[in-house]
Amino acid sequence: MIKIAVHGICGKMGEITARMISAQKDMKVSYGIDPFTNGNSMGGAPVYRSCDEVPSDESCDVIIDFSNFKAIPALIRFAEFRRIPVVVCTTGLDVETKELMYNASKIIPVFHSANMSVGVALLKALAAKASTVLGESFDIEIVERHHNRKIDAPSGTALALADAINEANGGKFDYVYDRHSRIEKRCKSEIGISSVRGGNIVGDHEVLFAGENEVIELTHRAQSRDIFAEGAIKAARFVFERENGFYTMEDLIVI
Repeated sequence: MIKIAVHGICGKMGEITARMISAQKDMKVSYGIDPFTNGNSMGGAPVYRSCDEVPSDESCDVIIDFSNFKAIPALIRFAEFRRIPVVVCTTGLDVETKELMYNASKIIPVFHSANMSVGVALLKALAAKASTVLGESFDIEIVERHHNRKIDAPSGTALALADAINEANGGKFDYVYDRHSRIEKRCKSEIGISSVRGGNIVGDHEVLFAGENEVIELTHRAQSRDIFAEGAIKAARFVFERENGFYTMEDLIVI
């Protein structure tokens, strides 16, 4: 039985993840961590307000995180101290936090992705390949849409898509997030990134390759938040069996 701790268990994604873990035959929720807990348990598992409150005799095999970027440094230090593999699903991480994760990966397995959907990982690979095939005769635009409660923009997934395309092309592209103040022709070295916030959109991402006589669109639309929990659970199984190191969704798929 793989024992999972859920960091951010009282949030929407934390609740979904805990529910889906409980449905697995070989997994269970060991405990949760969330500052917004009212002291009650989640499905019989205790919930602590912070990493510091977790008793020394409380154990788990993997931590899955769906929290807030401000909470990640404390989580990484906790996981590193207790030698627990961790799956970080939170976006909006700054450079210092990412460096903290990379350093921790020398001691524990650390898994991070801006989007836990296997389909989005495939979209990144397809977009990177398409950009090298189509070349400079096509302009590249990325459009992402999310619900009105999402606080970071552009989304981590949109940036990850842009990064995948840029890496495949030797880093030649610049990112343009806002055109309203630009009174000039679009440059070939640009990747335009646009954000939409409204309603209860789970998460839509489009990569457009616009040529002179044709437009190619690669699109991923999340129909349910369950797909992110499914990806996180797959990642938890993955790191549970891995040596120390830094892993991403690309390590889970084979193109």
